[in-house]
Amino acid sequence: MILSRKKFMLIAFCSMIVGLLFQQPAFTCTTLIVTPGATIDGSMLVAHSDDNHLIDQRIIYVPAMDHQEGELRPVYCSAAAIDEYPQYASFFYPRINATDRGPGYITPGFPQSIPLGYIPQVTHTYAYFDGSYGIMNEHQLMFGECTDGAKVQLDPKPEKLIFYSSELSRVALERCKTAREAVELMGKLIDEYGYYGTGETLPVADPKEAWVMEMAPSPDETGGLWVAKKVPDGEIFVAANQFRIREIDPDDPDILFSSNLFEIAEKHGWWKAADGHLDWLRTVSYGEYNHPYYSLRRVWRLFSLVVPSKEFSPWVEDGFTRDYPFSIQPDQKLSVRDVMMLMRDHYEGTEFDLTKGIAAGPFGNPNRCYGPNDGQGDVGNPNRELLGAWERPISVFYCGYSTICQGKADFPDPIGGILWVGLDKPSETLFIPFFAGVQSLPQSFSQVDTAQFSRDSAWWAFNFVANWANLNYKAMRADIALMQDKYELKMLELIPVVQKTALEIYQSDPDLAREYLTNYSTQNAEFLVQEWWNFADQLIVRYDDGMFSEPKKMAQQVGYPQEWLDLTDWSQGPTTYKKVIKRVQ
Repeated sequence: MILSRKKFMLIAFCSMIVGLLFQQPAFTCTTLIVTPGATIDGSMLVAHSDDNHLIDQRIIYVPAMDHQEGELRPVYCSAAAIDEYPQYASFFYPRINATDRGPGYITPGFPQSIPLGYIPQVTHTYAYFDGSYGIMNEHQLMFGECTDGAKVQLDPKPEKLIFYSSELSRVALERCKTAREAVELMGKLIDEYGYYGTGETLPVADPKEAWVMEMAPSPDETGGLWVAKKVPDGEIFVAANQFRIREIDPDDPDILFSSNLFEIAEKHGWWKAADGHLDWLRTVSYGEYNHPYYSLRRVWRLFSLVVPSKEFSPWVEDGFTRDYPFSIQPDQKLSVRDVMMLMRDHYEGTEFDLTKGIAAGPFGNPNRCYGPNDGQGDVGNPNRELLGAWERPISVFYCGYSTICQGKADFPDPIGGILWVGLDKPSETLFIPFFAGVQSLPQSFSQVDTAQFSRDSAWWAFNFVANWANLNYKAMRADIALMQDKYELKMLELIPVVQKTALEIYQSDPDLAREYLTNYSTQNAEFLVQEWWNFADQLIVRYDDGMFSEPKKMAQQVGYPQEWLDLTDWSQGPTTYKKVIKRVQ
């Protein structure tokens, strides 16, 4: 159904009012970098879970474009920054509706995005994959992202505060080939055009070098504050909704920062020269986000998995702990599949295992639905009271999609770069590869409206399976794991063959090589999405009515585990005609 503009704006206005009455959930993600010296095959890996609460799930291919001298580039508002902004036609869906970003961002029936401002355009922009934030371009420039709490959070202001991290990453992907070049460009844009929204961490990498850039709005409501730090090769970086950069040493060549950082920090009493090196985390934030261990538990978990020899403790003194380093060398080098499995974690096997306990239900469900009793905002907010909290896992039920960007320096960019896309939450998805040199994406990946179920959408296939698994998580998770092993391992086996063939073609005809990579990526993705729909249909039958069915052996009773029954009033049920006094649970 296509809404009229008038009716759509009325709905948008109502949405804005509701958003004022009930605080919107934050967009909270986990992201990591694995540098070439820390991977088995020398790849650079950047992973990101976009935990975005059912906003725009489309993965869009933005083509390379040529532009006229003197042309201006619009900078659009981002609903992911804080909330929807109907006055700029900035919504959770569609995130952008404009003709200047290629056909993927033309969304009929919705108002055109209204720019916050403009910057000078360049004569040629690179092709890239886009989501809530920029993901990866044709030159193997890669991004991750996570939102951080900050002392200052500002709304956009046209012509004054026009950039959020999402548009910053897109401009960098359009114009840059290296991570350092991207960091310097984004810093310059913040300084000149201003930054609004939340605090942000942006991992940014090319096949050889990785940086972490962090940013926050300025209390002076002009420009912005930012720092960047290089990740040493051979090490792994992790971030989970908390700034991870600490001391800013002006003499360190591997640290960059905004020219006004020390001036603003001193002006507002956040730091003084007598304190020594400025502590970025302590200066611009209240420490951890949402509730204690909301961020730090995930950092601990990933470090404990890749560096078990360090025996990191999951318990720290406070949100400003220094127990977890900025980056660390893993005990063993990692593969792409290892990173996939890291992103699927629910603390299994630890004291925080979300598949255990009464809250996991009878079938070990790790998903915990959040509501009005759960914490909102930053830990440092003095006006908040916590009544309780769930552990926050790496794979969370409201993840919209996750990505693993892979770059290899020993291949030409179109062949060496691979975007692994996992639609919906990592634990129940299938990571599907697209080469950096593709010239398009399957329509099913760019066609997602979470307000309307559709079998034409790839995202809905994976979302459906993940939700159906809630009926009997333990059993269906085992089925899903078999499917993941079957297809991910096969794809990882085939990728070197595809790259070898593409390289042979590329040496004589680069355009034909891109066509080959596009055809392979598209056909492979379409096949896998159809396989997942077929798998969904099988699960519907197999677990119908809470039982287990298979051909010629239908409706097998499953029942509940004894340990779960012991937690209920099952034992006090009607086993006799005499009155039984129920105990209070």
